[in-house]
Amino acid sequence: MLRDSLKSAQVAAMKSGDKPRLQAIRLILAKVKDRDIELRTAEKKPEDDALIVEVLQKMAKQRRESIDLFEQGGREERAAEERAELAVIEEFLPQQMGEEETKAAIEQVKADTGAEGMKDMGKVMAELKARHGAQLDMSKASGLVKASLA
Repeated sequence: MLRDSLKSAQVAAMKSGDKPRLQAIRLILAKVKDRDIELRTAEKKPEDDALIVEVLQKMAKQRRESIDLFEQGGREERAAEERAELAVIEEFLPQQMGEEETKAAIEQVKADTGAEGMKDMGKVMAELKARHGAQLDMSKASGLVKASLA
């Protein structure tokens, strides 16, 4: 379903002549194709939408890091380009959970797994990713889990 959305967005961007958007969508499709090629020999392949969400989350994280670095380096024009790509990538990502929702999910996972201290962080993070991986920025969730278990 996401793959179809990406392809139809590509066609729409071509027809409208929106070159920056078209470039970003082509980049997404290229990364998805790279991931498909990597998984050709894998025994267990993830569901198609899950695979695409994983690729999009990774791309979004890379863009956020690039924006920070470009801003620190005084390269505002490059940061603006990265922001534009990030906006296109985020269009295709599922709605992300807010901080309060994330904290509630962490508390639920802690209760379900019986986690009490920092030694249980890996168990909590694994369960959190399994339940809410598509809706969570795992790097932000990691900090919240650490604070919750400390």
